[in-house]
Amino acid sequence: MKRFPQLLFLGLILSLLTAACAAEDYWLPPSAPPKSPPALALVLATGVPDLLSQSTPDPVNNLDETAEPSSQPAENPPAPDQDSEPTSADSAQTPTTEVALVDTAPFLYYAQAADTLPVVATRYGVDSSEITSQDPIPESAYLNPGQLLVIPRRLTETTSPQHTMPDSEVVFSPSATDFDVEAFVTQAGGKLSAYTEWLKSSGISTGAEIVTRVATENSINPRLLLSMLEYQSSWVYGEPQDEEAIEYPMGYVERYEDGLYSQLVWAVNQLSTGYYAYREGRMTDIGYPDGTSIRLAPDLNAGSAALQYYYAQHYGGAEWVEAIDPNIGLPALYTRMFGDPWERAEMVEPLFPRGLVQPPLTLPIPRGETWAYTGGPHGAWEHDGAFAALDFAPGSTEPGCVKSNSWAIASASGLVVRSEHGVVALDLDGDGREQTGWVLIYLHLEEDGRVPAGSWVDAGDNLGHPSCEGGISTGTHLHIARKFNGEWIPADGPLPFNLGGWVAHAGPEPYKGTLTRDGETITACTCANAASFVTRTEDDP
Repeated sequence: MKRFPQLLFLGLILSLLTAACAAEDYWLPPSAPPKSPPALALVLATGVPDLLSQSTPDPVNNLDETAEPSSQPAENPPAPDQDSEPTSADSAQTPTTEVALVDTAPFLYYAQAADTLPVVATRYGVDSSEITSQDPIPESAYLNPGQLLVIPRRLTETTSPQHTMPDSEVVFSPSATDFDVEAFVTQAGGKLSAYTEWLKSSGISTGAEIVTRVATENSINPRLLLSMLEYQSSWVYGEPQDEEAIEYPMGYVERYEDGLYSQLVWAVNQLSTGYYAYREGRMTDIGYPDGTSIRLAPDLNAGSAALQYYYAQHYGGAEWVEAIDPNIGLPALYTRMFGDPWERAEMVEPLFPRGLVQPPLTLPIPRGETWAYTGGPHGAWEHDGAFAALDFAPGSTEPGCVKSNSWAIASASGLVVRSEHGVVALDLDGDGREQTGWVLIYLHLEEDGRVPAGSWVDAGDNLGHPSCEGGISTGTHLHIARKFNGEWIPADGPLPFNLGGWVAHAGPEPYKGTLTRDGETITACTCANAASFVTRTEDDP
């Protein structure tokens, strides 16, 4: 690759001004919410011209103050020379339009965790071959975090590039392993602390239990869910009186979607979509409720992109700008509730270290059995989000949800850290924490015969019978996905799902795709036809 040391000084151009808010040990909200601030200069987009060049108050020291936009022009014209006489030429001159200079300097971008060359090129709207670096750039593997890339400047109007939330505070990462949801909710003392809801799979559940369950199953940080719930409806610290806030606490007003559980499930699905679609290069633009759209800043981290996408499902214009503003919006509230997220992030990020590799895994089926590969890469938990999961179905003489005598087996040795609601979570590093290291998630395992939590299993041991339990399923099968440090790993990508040499490849849409090994290809199909059959032979790994 070519060297461009002379361009390093341009990195100053990309420096961002950040403001830090002091965090208290325990934050209590003000008795009255602050006045809505004027729109902020966080976005340049067609259809939102009123969002430019205005200022905001300090959210910590001036909660009840609203900053007024300056009435002065950005630059005053020079005063005339008092000693000179005007000439006829001067008086004949007419005002001229000032032409703004177009910045043509290349972007200087430092690679983030889980970046790949194709994904970065997609975000910046360039071809992969146009990106250069002083260091070798792998064509398909993960880039080393911090590697400097020089990228042609093609994009003009985008959302703000300001990083407002670390990745590790969006996913259920090592930074939240010791966070006690129940203790926090109880201490906060709001509506959530006294809330209960009946769920079909678990009966009467408390508000804290629902937050914990949704956070764990979707691997979304519970701190983020609590702050978003407080921001939207004041459920954590307050007692909302508005009927809509009570019925739809996350602001998603839709028939049959009332109640905390349904609202949080909707919320995590939006967060996961924003996070992983941006992370994997499947999303470059966000749309607003009024039908307008804008390009996401290409140098955002995935956590900040997730917030921008999420609040675009709720708001447009100034309300959207306010929600993501680090001084007065959700990020500011988050800091008040839980302290500085960036300080915690420094302890655990990057979530994907250099040289990360998948440990050896086998097919999740017993030796000598043939199952159907019924689902290529698709949503790890909800329908959208990370395309991290694969589906396999045992042989059956009947369609639909029927009892199976086959066993799903452990693809590697590990500790069972969760066994409930059709799920077995297998912790491969054995530290007992689902938020650290490699974890395999098995879904749709029948309760009868399912391995209990706390069990140590070796590769090849039985985990449970495939079924339709847990989630939504139209037929008996096994759903399997991987996580590392709480982040779902795409089934097709720099670390493709490799099960005993069978490597997953995505198709043109979710659930499509193939498995390949030694020149043999198996094609995913819910029809479970011969082309989808995969056999784990006696001499397979």
